Amino acid sequence: MSPFTRRSFVKTGLAAGAMAAVGTLPLTAARPSATDTVVLGRSKVEVTRLAFGTGTDSGAVLAALGQKEVTRLVRYAHDRGIRFFETAEAYQTPAMLGEALKGLPRDSYQLMSKVTTFHEGIDPQAKFDELRRTSQTEYFDIMLLHWQHTADWPETTKRWQDGILEAQQRKIIRTHGASVHGLPALRQMPGTNWLDVGLIRINHNGARMDGPTSEDTNHPANISEVVDHIHQLKKEGLGVIGMKLCGGGQFEHSHEDRVKAARFAFQNAGVDCATIGFKSTQEIDEAITNINLALA
Repeated sequence: MSPFTRRSFVKTGLAAGAMAAVGTLPLTAARPSATDTVVLGRSKVEVTRLAFGTGTDSGAVLAALGQKEVTRLVRYAHDRGIRFFETAEAYQTPAMLGEALKGLPRDSYQLMSKVTTFHEGIDPQAKFDELRRTSQTEYFDIMLLHWQHTADWPETTKRWQDGILEAQQRKIIRTHGASVHGLPALRQMPGTNWLDVGLIRINHNGARMDGPTSEDTNHPANISEVVDHIHQLKKEGLGVIGMKLCGGGQFEHSHEDRVKAARFAFQNAGVDCATIGFKSTQEIDEAITNINLALA
């Protein structure tokens, strides 16, 4: 009989298995990527670091492509791992995005929308139901108060804040926040306890970022203040989403600026995720690469 007995075979096999298991342990943690999911602060909602934005030129850029192409782009983004999509009542795109997402498992992506708060005599619950029908969804993962641009917005939007909280009780909205334009509005975000999520303009050049008014103009001198507010919001437990990483289109012909913008948003400002508008699969691929580089 061979000296290599069954018992020694089993022992050798177990040892080899243990060594193999040790050998396959990663030496370092996996690198973060644009398609990883992150928790948006105290909201507890998980989203991918990169969101598919549909609001470039208020949605006119996507609308001009037509439904078939929008659906192709949305499905391509979903296949590439982007599972966070955003629109707004004021855009031309909610119905197009809803149609593009139709048929995908609802729990496979997160959907953010924004409600216009200047309506008079409109029941917030009726408005949210209308937005759900337009977007062909049973619920929104995130609902934002759209385009808050004055210093008194925390007071003037109370009716809509309460309406969103009621909609959360109805389970048609999961969490909530606001998008701001201009320093007067941004300065009110820290300390506003109602907020769970903030959508804030951020890039390295100050292109179409916050200044003394809500105008979409360039304000490089105010970058440090915007970053300070983002850091404070993060300390308060808010989830922060960056927007205007491409300067609202100003960086369309500058790959270098787009790379720098992604790095600045994630490394310097420390946003949780960012929304970028796309009109081609090449732009989707590039944004994923740029954010991956920023996170490396």
